[in-house]
Amino acid sequence: MAPHSRRPPVTSPGRGYTHSMPARDAASGLWKGRAVLHVDMDAFFASVEQLDHPEWRGRAVVVGGSPQGRGVIAAASYEARAYGVHSAMSAARAARLLPADAVWARGNFERYAQVSAAIRALFEAETPHVRMASVDEAYLDVTPSEARPEHPVAVARRLIDAVDAMGLSCSVGVATSATVAKIASDRDKPHGLTVVPPGTEAEFLAPLAVGLMPGVGAVSQERLVSHGVLTLGDLAALDDATARDLVGSGGPDLVRRARGVDPTPVRPREAAKSVSREHTFATDLREEGEVLAELTRLTDEVCARMRRKGVAGRTVTVKLRYSDFTTRVASRTVATATDSPEAVLAAARETLRSAWTPGTGLRLLGVGVSHLVDPAEQLDLFGEADAERRGRDERLGSSLEAIRERFGDGAVGVGLDGIGDTDT
Repeated sequence: MAPHSRRPPVTSPGRGYTHSMPARDAASGLWKGRAVLHVDMDAFFASVEQLDHPEWRGRAVVVGGSPQGRGVIAAASYEARAYGVHSAMSAARAARLLPADAVWARGNFERYAQVSAAIRALFEAETPHVRMASVDEAYLDVTPSEARPEHPVAVARRLIDAVDAMGLSCSVGVATSATVAKIASDRDKPHGLTVVPPGTEAEFLAPLAVGLMPGVGAVSQERLVSHGVLTLGDLAALDDATARDLVGSGGPDLVRRARGVDPTPVRPREAAKSVSREHTFATDLREEGEVLAELTRLTDEVCARMRRKGVAGRTVTVKLRYSDFTTRVASRTVATATDSPEAVLAAARETLRSAWTPGTGLRLLGVGVSHLVDPAEQLDLFGEADAERRGRDERLGSSLEAIRERFGDGAVGVGLDGIGDTDT
């Protein structure tokens, strides 16, 4: 049974959509096992702007930046995307692409948080098992049971209709795990419903690009592709030892998820204190190039874990253990919370320079990010300085994920000591 996709004719993104289902009904068969929905709001910020300003419906709307070319685009409506505009694009370039009647909205994070809370209430009315991954996306466990035997696709349709009634739009992935549901929800946007029935996970994932796997960051993706791992099917075919060699201790978990195996439960987010990664070397590192390469690897893995956890942080910590077993921990706080490998690495390199002199033997190196933020705080990413930084990261790395708002708060946490990689 192959995955099913639903795409109604689009009248205008941000307005009501007409519904049309394929002749073969995805909800007609029994659902065996877990059922997880990933609900992803379509062009959320721009759609809220169109909801609040009906006169903007049908027009290209961008949030962030200015038509004079200052700043970077934080979000774009689907009408704006039709002109080639996307998030993290410089406002100067967007201004050249957009029509004269395009709307440039400054953004209202309090309003977006308010709408997000209303959407969350819809989810929690369906199931107590809701995990908000960000202000505009969530996971729901709707596994059929004796107490509630309803088919998960019926729940997904009802949620889509409820969001439609709010004047917004969402896309939903239905699968047996959070990983597959998240990937599915992005296959048919906007206003899509993609169902991956039980037993078809590996078939669905196999042809997709390896970079679509949550947790595969820019550096990991480059390393995998350079070794011929181009698709999720290629990743699924790796043995654990090879995966570990290529992308570190998290490799085997990526392989399992590429095979469609992900038993991670859907639970409300617990407050995270920090995300960190460290490595103890069998032989001390002394050369600057080797240390920077290791710092880059650890940073990429930390950022991949942050994206998987749905968090972003402001304080970057570097942990060093010298040849004489003296340990030093140094930190640097950035202006706004980030999960960008480029931004975290820049702060980590500055911190490393202040704490280590090339030639000094290093037995252990670690990178951590803390001072995590909640969605309302992270929504204040429309400041031009932060948008500019994110846009630069996008252009340099060509691999940043879309701007997303994260949950959590807390303080620095240091990884455990020991031979090999350690993460927290």
